[in-house]
Amino acid sequence: MNHKAKSIRAFIGAKNYEISRSFYRNLGFEEVVLSSNMSYFKSETLGFYLQDAYVKDWIDNTMVFMEVEDVQQFYRELLTLDLPSKYQGVRVVPIRELDWGSECFVHDPSGVLWHFGEFKK
Repeated sequence: MNHKAKSIRAFIGAKNYEISRSFYRNLGFEEVVLSSNMSYFKSETLGFYLQDAYVKDWIDNTMVFMEVEDVQQFYRELLTLDLPSKYQGVRVVPIRELDWGSECFVHDPSGVLWHFGEFKK
C-alpha cells in the first residue's frame, strides 16, 4: 500500500473541556473551533482533536508523543509557563536522557500524558 498520507491526528478527551482548551492554548497550540464540543489544536502542520468527552479509562491510558527540534529549549520555555500553578492536576516531569534521545513529560488537566522528545541525530 502506498498511503501518501498528509497528516495523522489523534482524538483526545477532556474531563473539563473549557479548562483543557485554555491549557492547550497556553501550551502554544492554535485552536480552531469545529463545534461546541470539538476543537482542532495545531502547531504548524501538526495537530490533534480535543473533544468534550471524558471516559476515565480512555483518558488514563492516552499518551501522545510530539517530536520537538530542541527538547532542552522546549523544557526551558515550558517551565516559564508555570502550568502546574494554573491548572489543577497538571504535572511537568524533567528531561530524561535515553538511548534513542531525550524527552520530558506533561500531564494535562485531564490526565493525558504528553511526551515531548528529541531523537539523537
